[in-house]
Amino acid sequence: MSDPLRNPGQLPPPHIQLIQMGMAHWVSRIAYVAAKLSLADHLAQGPKKAEELAGPTGTHAPSLYRFMRTLTNLNILTEDQTQRFTLTPLGEALKSGAPGSARASILTLASSWMSQGWEHLLYSVQTGQCGFEQSLGMPLFDWLGKHPEEASLFSETMVGFHGLEPSAVTAAYDFSGLSTIIDVGGATGNLLTTILAANPGLRGTLYDLPHVVRDAPALIQARGLTDRVTIESGSFFERIPAGGDAYLLSHIIHDWSEEQCLNILGRCRRAMKPGSRLLLIEMVLPSDNMSHPGKMLDMMMLVGPGGQERTETEYRMLLDKAGFRITRLVPTESAVSVVEAVFP
Repeated sequence: MSDPLRNPGQLPPPHIQLIQMGMAHWVSRIAYVAAKLSLADHLAQGPKKAEELAGPTGTHAPSLYRFMRTLTNLNILTEDQTQRFTLTPLGEALKSGAPGSARASILTLASSWMSQGWEHLLYSVQTGQCGFEQSLGMPLFDWLGKHPEEASLFSETMVGFHGLEPSAVTAAYDFSGLSTIIDVGGATGNLLTTILAANPGLRGTLYDLPHVVRDAPALIQARGLTDRVTIESGSFFERIPAGGDAYLLSHIIHDWSEEQCLNILGRCRRAMKPGSRLLLIEMVLPSDNMSHPGKMLDMMMLVGPGGQERTETEYRMLLDKAGFRITRLVPTESAVSVVEAVFP
């Protein structure tokens, strides 16, 4: 029988592929434990045996050895003949603070609270309601507001999850001619600061909830843009800063129901001046059978916050209801496009 644990160079038979899909949560939990134990940080200075790490990690040495041996199967570690383990390039990326925020992303995406939310996917498919609200007892973003540590990890996860997008958006869209960008729901300012760094004449306002923007000053200062970014806190359901040349909403509209989206877009309209542009950064779904990562992310929107990914036609319908007109759709080298719209 074919081994479902193998990862051969060519695709295995269909039934084995399906079994591997069913086992995917094994890999997720293994990666989570590796991140939680900070094994990459403990191995940053060089090879070590499991016995040396059992004390610092608070683990059972023989079980830790078996676990680290399993990580060699995932190409995170290598083991030599003396049972000493070394980080691979993949393992190096799991260190705290490594480029790409992989550790924070795994601690969020493979966490118990995230997994428990996904356990309600069947409920979401059957009812159209948020599974996470069932598991958390409240809407996802309300829960994050009450759990600051998880909220900080979530913000860092968004940097990792959407890591290729800021540079791709900056390269694809012409921001020349603009003087001020309002980044609505911009979290820690990763996208905004990337755009400003490439456009020296631009200034920006970062706008998000208080517990979200609290982590923004460190990133903005690290990128040398403190004098060009203003931070404001608040809810985009209640108010949006006025007077920007462009209003940037990156992965905001996909999070919410149509009614909530129309509220957000309406507040954007009231804040915008004549000639202002609305720029939605979203994974615009293909209308055909083409594979696209947004189709998978759409399930997170269904079970999580209650929003959805949309096709170009669906974005046109939504924006038309909000009083906007799409002027162009700008693809990027990443999975997202820039949906540019204006109001008549």
